[in-house]
Parts: sequence; structure tokens; C-alpha cells
Amino acid sequence: MNLSKHARHILAKIGVLIGLTCGALFAASPIVWMFVSSLKKNSEIFATPPRFITENSSLDAYVAIFNDPQKVRFFVNSYAVALSVTLLTLLVAILAAFAFSRFTFPGKRILNVIIISVQSVPPITLLIPFFGLMVALKLYNTYQGLILTYMVFTLPYAIIMLTGYFNTLPRELDEAAKVDGATSFGALWRVLVPISIPGIVSVGIYTFMIAWNEYLFALTLTRTNDMRTVPIGIQLLMGQHSYDWNQMMAMSVLGSIPILVLFIFFQRYFIGGMSAGSVKS
Repeated sequence: MNLSKHARHILAKIGVLIGLTCGALFAASPIVWMFVSSLKKNSEIFATPPRFITENSSLDAYVAIFNDPQKVRFFVNSYAVALSVTLLTLLVAILAAFAFSRFTFPGKRILNVIIISVQSVPPITLLIPFFGLMVALKLYNTYQGLILTYMVFTLPYAIIMLTGYFNTLPRELDEAAKVDGATSFGALWRVLVPISIPGIVSVGIYTFMIAWNEYLFALTLTRTNDMRTVPIGIQLLMGQHSYDWNQMMAMSVLGSIPILVLFIFFQRYFIGGMSAGSVKS
């Protein structure tokens, strides 16, 4: 049976919709299971057959976390480090990207190569050197040590993306601001930054996500529990003989909320900024 062009188009859209729905359900299933497991008792999580909702479902795991100052401290540490890394990365990246986009200076090409090279180095290869460096600088087991370490990995990406974004903005904007009496620095903050919010937001969300989820360096560069972050806190719930599965799931849910909230509220800026920053003019 021959189908009309319109019918084939409708069937293709239905097929795409079904495929996307199946993919979304598959991707969401671990998150849903993580949440329902956080409401169960440990003995019910691996029960056979598995059940999503049980008669003993409760918020006890969440209550236990919020009533434990040590676990609350994990979240405080993660917020302090991730927010500091994000703000400092954006500040430095905006200034650096403006310089790379608008000025020609000696060593510009070499600096670009260095930035790209740092971005391409696998972080695991720098673990031991960073550990020795932090100990030598007396920054081991401190916020400053974690923040500076994370910025080494977030800054190259931020500079590359914001440079690409600034390159899409016409130079006439800078010149118009200078005609009105603004300096180059004033043109940056009064003109370019306000219209670059989509790119800045997308880079900020990515930077926050990297700092929030990082595990390896947070484990290596901290020693005491009062300096541990959420990923390490979840791992510490794995005891030698027993695991607090429901609290691990509850902490995982709570640890996922900041990234989820940021993406929901800034999704439009994130997608627009990523696509604009990837265009080279």
C-alpha cells in the first residue's frame, strides 16, 4: 500500500516521538529508582520481586541526614567550593576571553595553545603532582586548595567558550560605547557582559556541575571529614560490613537537586549559550 507524503511524515514524527519517549524513560529509570529506594528500609531495597512503593515507605533517610551535622557539613562544603569555583572562573574567564577576542598582543597564539593543551590533559595524570603541590603550599585539606585545583580544569573550557561567544558580538558595540566615553573595561561590563548572559550562564552551569560532582581530587586533597564534599560523603556511607543504602540514595537525590534546578530554570540560556559559543566567526 502506497502512503501519501503527508502520511509518511506523520508516521515518521510518531516514530521519533516513540523513540524519544523510550529513551527518556530509560534515562530516567535510574533516577526514579534512586528516589524510591531512598524511601525504603535497607532490607526492602533488594527485595525480590522489586517494588517501587512499600508499606514502610518513609522520609526517615532524609530526616537522618538533616539531623546529622556531619552529613549537613558535606553539603555546606560542596556549596562553598562549587559556588566559589563558579564565580572565580567566570570572573577570570570573562576578562581573559575579552582580551583574546578584542586585542592582539605578543604571545596570544602561544597562550591559546597552552589553554587548549591544559584542557586536553587527562585529570588523573595530574593527581599526584597536585597532591605534592598542595602539600608544599600548605593548602592540603583546605577550601583554597580545592578551589584552585578545580579552576585549573574549569578555566580552559570557560575561556574557550566565552571567547567564541564574544567573537560573535560585533566590534561596533565596543566602538559605540567608547564614543560615549567608556573605556575598554567599561565597554566590557556595561555592554558586552549584559548581552552575553546566555553564554555566561551556560559556562557557569557547566562549571558548577564540574565542581559539584568532582570526586577524585576531593578525595585526594582532603583528609578530615569536616572538609569532605557530597560525593565523598556518599562514599563514606559504605561501611566495612554494611551499607546505609537508603541514606546513600537520599544523599544522591539531594546532591542531584542543585544541578537539576539550575538546568530547569536556565535551560533556555544554557542551550542558547552553548550553541552560540560553539560558532567561530
